Amino acid sequence: MTDKNYATLELRVPLPRVLQITLNRPDFANAFNTQMATDLMHCFEDLALEPGDSRCILLTGAGDRAFCAGGDLKERDGMSNEAWSAQHLVYERMIRAVIDCPIPLIAAVNGAAFGGGCELASAADFIYASDNARFAMTETSLGIIPGAGGTQTLGRALGERRAKELILSARRFDAEQAHRWGLVNEVFKQEKLLEEALQTAARIAANAPIAVRQAKQAIHRGLQMSLADGLGFEIEAYNRTVPTDDRREGVRAFNEKRVAEFQGK
Repeated sequence: MTDKNYATLELRVPLPRVLQITLNRPDFANAFNTQMATDLMHCFEDLALEPGDSRCILLTGAGDRAFCAGGDLKERDGMSNEAWSAQHLVYERMIRAVIDCPIPLIAAVNGAAFGGGCELASAADFIYASDNARFAMTETSLGIIPGAGGTQTLGRALGERRAKELILSARRFDAEQAHRWGLVNEVFKQEKLLEEALQTAARIAANAPIAVRQAKQAIHRGLQMSLADGLGFEIEAYNRTVPTDDRREGVRAFNEKRVAEFQGK
């Protein structure tokens, strides 16, 4: 993946089997334009088809000012209804590719995550935030509503009442509030954010990749089902791990008191 070039994304492998994707428009607070949405869409669709040796993804923003300040309103100023709708189709496909990514995805939110930036972070499996992070679903103050998953992901993370409060008011909230309410898993000093996020990414990447992906899918899809259906889906996901070489290697390594060497097979 790192050999692919994207105009608005920087890809690197800071640790073995950990892919770091950095939103790279720092002069524009990493705000979405059509190019960034297209780049993210292609990047995550490619990862779903050909993950390579990536076992965990870390998504962050360039610089200390912002993770992503939302849609680029300068680009959108004066857009016709048709052009706006055409652009938004790209956003819709992009956020579905992020949410449906089979590889575990951690958002490391440094600075502002407003509008579409908050929606993008909320589409990750979980969020770590710097102590200067700020969040907001600002769309209702612009005459629209969250349209990149925000009405769904925020409600699932925070509950219906809190999501309504934040989306309807378009109010900003800080990292500690986001942590207290359940949107953010942990808050770190700004200078420690990436280090801490990478440590967790490394732990995930060290585990059996087939098992990790099946567990991710079982949690995500199971929570959208009844308990009985979720239990059935869990067993289907579990059964896919039983015939793997990784399952045999995990048990063997445990009994031999050594670190398992998982191959994703």
